[in-house]
Amino acid sequence: MTVVTRFAPSPTGQLHLGHAYSAWVGWHAAQAAGGRFLLRLEDTDLGRCRSEFERGILDDLAWLGLTWETPVRRQSEHFSDYRAALDRLDAAGLLYPCFCTRKDIQSAASAPHGPDGPIYPGTCRGLSEVDRRSRVAAGLTNALRLDVAAASRLAGPLAWHDRAAGRQTAQPEVFGDVVIARKGTPTSYHLSVTVDDHLQGVTLVTRGVDLFQATHVHRLLQALLGYEPPGYHHHRLLVDETGRRLAKRDQARALCSLRDQGLSPGEVWKLAGVPEGQGPG
Repeated sequence: MTVVTRFAPSPTGQLHLGHAYSAWVGWHAAQAAGGRFLLRLEDTDLGRCRSEFERGILDDLAWLGLTWETPVRRQSEHFSDYRAALDRLDAAGLLYPCFCTRKDIQSAASAPHGPDGPIYPGTCRGLSEVDRRSRVAAGLTNALRLDVAAASRLAGPLAWHDRAAGRQTAQPEVFGDVVIARKGTPTSYHLSVTVDDHLQGVTLVTRGVDLFQATHVHRLLQALLGYEPPGYHHHRLLVDETGRRLAKRDQARALCSLRDQGLSPGEVWKLAGVPEGQGPG
C-alpha cells in the first residue's frame, strides 16, 4: 500500500519551528516509503483565516525545500463534503442541537474535565424533538453535538495504531458529546479532518502528540461513516527554554523571521531538530 501523508496547517498565523518539524515528519515518512506527501489548508474558521497567512505558509514551506502534490486542498472549498457526512450521522439519529453556552458548561457543578476542558454534561441531549425545533425556529444559537454513547453502541469496540505508542483502544467518551458542527459552519475540526483524510486517501496521519486524544473521536467517526482507518504517528512537540510548546504568538521562532535574519534552510532544519542530512535537499 502506498504511504500517503499530509501536513495540514491553519492559515491563522505564521508558521514556526514546530510547524517545520511537523511538516518534515510527514514529508520524511512519505519520502522514506516512496509515497506521497500532501498539503491541506484547514481554513474553516473564516473569521480568523487570512490570505496573507496562506501565502506565507506556501512561501515558508517552499523556501525550506519541501514539495507536495497539487492541488492544495482548502477546506473552505469543500463544505458540501462535510454536510454530506453530517447528513449521514443525522440520518442515523446520532446528532442533536445544543443551545448551551461555554459559560453554561463551565458553571455546571458536576461537569468533569476531559482533554479539552469541562466535558459537556448532556443538558440538551434529553430535549424533546418539539422543544428542539421550537428553539431552532426561535433563532437560538446552537451547535450540533454527537451523541457519543449512542454512537459507540452502534460502532462497537474500536482500536487504532500509533507508530510511537502502539495499539490503542478507542475511548471517545473521554471528550463527551463533542461538537460536530456550528451554526453557519457545517463542520468542526473533528469532522473535517476525518472526512478529508478519507477523501484524500491518507494512509498515515502524522501530527503532534497534543492531538493524540482527538484520535479517539476520529476513530469513532471513521467507523460511523464507513471509512478505513489510517495509521497514526503522533510526534513530539518542540518547546522553548521554559518547556512551553511553541505557538504562533511566538514571533521570534516564526519561519519568516528566521529567514529575514539570514538563516539558511539547513540551519532552520537543525533548529527544528531534524537529523543532519535528512532534510529536503
